[in-house]
Amino acid sequence: MLGAVLTAVLTAVLDLVLPGACAGCGVKGARLCAGCVSGLTASPARRRPDPAPPGLPDCWSAAPYSGAVRRAVVAYKERGAVALAGVLAQAAAFTAVTAIGRTPAPWARGPVAVVAVPSARRSVRGRGHDPVGRLAVLVARDLRAYGVPARVWPGLVQARGVADQAGLSSAERAANLSGSLRVALPAGGPPAPVALLVDDIVTTGATLAEAARALRAAGVQSPLAVTVAATRRRSWKSLR
Repeated sequence: MLGAVLTAVLTAVLDLVLPGACAGCGVKGARLCAGCVSGLTASPARRRPDPAPPGLPDCWSAAPYSGAVRRAVVAYKERGAVALAGVLAQAAAFTAVTAIGRTPAPWARGPVAVVAVPSARRSVRGRGHDPVGRLAVLVARDLRAYGVPARVWPGLVQARGVADQAGLSSAERAANLSGSLRVALPAGGPPAPVALLVDDIVTTGATLAEAARALRAAGVQSPLAVTVAATRRRSWKSLR
C-alpha cells in the first residue's frame, strides 16, 4: 500500500515539475492535449449497454471507451496520473448538464447529491488513490459552476466483497454484485432526495444498477448515471 501511495504522490509531483506528454496521444506538452480534450468532450450521449440490467438509471457518457479516451482513463485510474482528474470531471459534468437539458425532469430543478460508485478497498489500496471518489468531488464543483445545486455525498459503501469482474458475462457480473452495496445515511439524512451516480466507465451496467438499487432501498432516487466513458457492447441504445 505504501508503495502505491508513494508512486501516486511522485507522479503528481512530476506532473508539476517536468515537461509532460499527453496521456491520450503522447504528444509533448499538456497532460491531455487540446485534440484529445476535444475528443473527450465532443460527443456526450446516452449510451446504455444492450442488454441493460434491470434498474439501470438513464445512462450517459462523455465518450466511447477507445483510443485516446481509453488511454487517458487508464493513465488516471491505474497509473496515478491524478492531474487528469480535472479534465475528466469536466467532461462528466458537461455530460450531466447535457443529459439534464435534453431530458428535462422536475428533479433536475432541485438539489442533487453527486454519489460516486465506491471502489473496493483493495483497489483503492493498490492504486494509492480513489479515482472515482475524486471525480465525484470535482463533478459536484463543476455542476455548481453550471448552476446546478450539487453537493458530493459519499453515501454508498461496500456491504461485502466481490470477485474480480474481468472476464465475467453480464449475468455473472450482476450476480457477483447483487447486494454488494449499501447506503450509509448520515444523522441528518442525504443532502438531497435525488442522486446523480458517477463512475469512470460503464461496461455491462451491473455496477450502476446495483448502486441505484442500494440508493432506492434507502429512499433516494437515482434517475441518472454519468460516466467518463462507455465500452462498446453488442450495441448502444444511444440518443444524442
